[in-house]
Amino acid sequence: MIFGKLLPKDGNFFELFNEHGKYIAEGGRAFVQMIQYYNTPDLREKYAREVDNAEHAADKITAEVNRLLHRTFITPIDREQIHGLINAMDDILDLLQDSSEVMALYDVQHVNEDVVRLGEISVKCCERVQHAVSLIPKLSDPAVAEAALKTCEEIDRLESDADRVMRSAMSRLFREEQDTRELIKLKAIYEHLETISDRCEDVANLIEGIVLENS
Repeated sequence: MIFGKLLPKDGNFFELFNEHGKYIAEGGRAFVQMIQYYNTPDLREKYAREVDNAEHAADKITAEVNRLLHRTFITPIDREQIHGLINAMDDILDLLQDSSEVMALYDVQHVNEDVVRLGEISVKCCERVQHAVSLIPKLSDPAVAEAALKTCEEIDRLESDADRVMRSAMSRLFREEQDTRELIKLKAIYEHLETISDRCEDVANLIEGIVLENS
């Protein structure tokens, strides 16, 4: 389908994508701040609430996109692409919230440099997802389509960075951690954090497909 087709008066898919993308970036930034200030309980709780707020707000947008799909005869891109993209985006915030909750449920008392590094990669991925999503309405412009593909490549590289950091962290954990309970906790946290970049890569792959089919 061609970009720029008129949408029904009750909504705009691209605007909803863009709004959701902003919540992904906000949630990612709040999540990494929660990690950075983890040893300050008041700030840790403050940023955890911000992650929750971003996830709840994004859930409403996801629901609105799915409702809009049922009411719309002509969509700007394929229905399957819309459905797949909004749900893949929602998975990112779900996982940010899950990771925050896991750290609280496991009663983690401190975070190490590996957790901080994985969190920093996660927020970079989230911000690049927001940027890539913001370009979707203008993909008919070859320069914009190229920029979107470049951003998706950046997300792929960040996901590879997260893989390397996690492998190194796991190796160090099993060599050095003597407390079995701490080992189990940190292993689960590493896996959650690395999966955030995986979900961002899923969105990047979907956007690459949209670019190739619609630009």
